[in-house]
Amino acid sequence: MKIIFFGSPPFSAYILEQLHINFNVVAVVCSPDNEKGRGRQLNSPAVKQKAEELKIEVLQPKNLKAESFVTAVRNLNSDLFIVVAFRMLPEIVWRIPKFGCINLHTSLLPNYRGAAPINWVLINGEKQTGITTFFINDKIDEGNILLQEKIELNDKITAASLHNIMMKNGANLLLKTIENLKNNSIKEIIQKARPSDKITTKLNKELLRIDWNKSSSEIHNLIRGLSPCLEDDTILKDVAICPSAWFYLLVENENQIRVKLLLSDFERIEHSSEISRIVTDNKTNFKIIVKDGFISVLKLQMEGKKAMDIKSFLAGFQIENSFTIG
Repeated sequence: MKIIFFGSPPFSAYILEQLHINFNVVAVVCSPDNEKGRGRQLNSPAVKQKAEELKIEVLQPKNLKAESFVTAVRNLNSDLFIVVAFRMLPEIVWRIPKFGCINLHTSLLPNYRGAAPINWVLINGEKQTGITTFFINDKIDEGNILLQEKIELNDKITAASLHNIMMKNGANLLLKTIENLKNNSIKEIIQKARPSDKITTKLNKELLRIDWNKSSSEIHNLIRGLSPCLEDDTILKDVAICPSAWFYLLVENENQIRVKLLLSDFERIEHSSEISRIVTDNKTNFKIIVKDGFISVLKLQMEGKKAMDIKSFLAGFQIENSFTIG
C-alpha cells in the first residue's frame, strides 16, 4: 500500500517514522519553511527534516488547491493519505486516494472536535480522553470513526506528557487502522454529536495569563494544560501546544517581571487571606493564595532566564514582603 503523509510538527514526524518502518510512504506534504530567530533564517518543519533523513520525497505547497500540487499528488498514484496535525485538506485533494484519507485526532471524537484538544481536556479537568482515527470529509473532525483508544488522566499530567503519550499511542493506532483497512476488517462508525460534547478553539494570548480570582483547581489545570514539563523533569521544547501560563511578579519601583509558571500543585483550604498574596520561606516554598486555597509554584521561568525549580529560583532571587502578583 502506497501512502502520502500530511503533517508538519514533531508530533507528526515521530508518527511518520513509525509508518515508514511498516509501510511504503512515497511522499510527505508539509508546511513551507518559515523564517525564525533574530537572523530570520529559514527553518524547516520537523516532518520535512525527518522525511529527508528517511529519503522520502517532500512537497511544500503554499496553496493546497493549486493545480500543480494536485497534479503532483495524483501522479504519485498513492492508495491512502494519512493526515496528522496538518491544516484542513480541500475536497479535490482528500478524494484522490482509492482507500480514502485518514486523520488522527487527539480526542475521543465526537467530543473535543477542533483545535488544541490536548490542552483543553486538561484545562477543563477531564478524567479521560483518547485518540481517534477517522475518514476525512468536508467538515472538520466529523468523518466516520475507524478506531479509538481511551487514555485515563489525573490532576498531575501536563500537556507535554499527554502530547508524548498520544504521539506514541497514536502511531500504534494508525498502524492498526491501516492494517485493518488493508484486510477489509474495519467497521466505520458514523459520528453522532451529543449535547455534552465540546468543540475546541485555538489557544490565545488572553487564555495564557493566569486569573488569580479563579479556584485553585482551575488555575492548576490551566498551568498543567499549557505546561512543557515532562515526568523526568525535562522540558519539551519547540512544541506549539506548550506555551505556558504566566503572571506578573510586581517588585519595587513599580517594576514588573513576566514569569511563566511551568509546574504547580494546589491545595484547598479555608482562609481569610488576601487573594494573590505570596507566602514563601525564601528557601523551598513559594505559594500564592487563591480564593479556596493556594497554588504551590514548583517550576517557573522568569523573562529572559532559564526554567528552574523553585528551590533554585529562591536561592538566587529573594522575595520581599512588598512583592505582589499581577
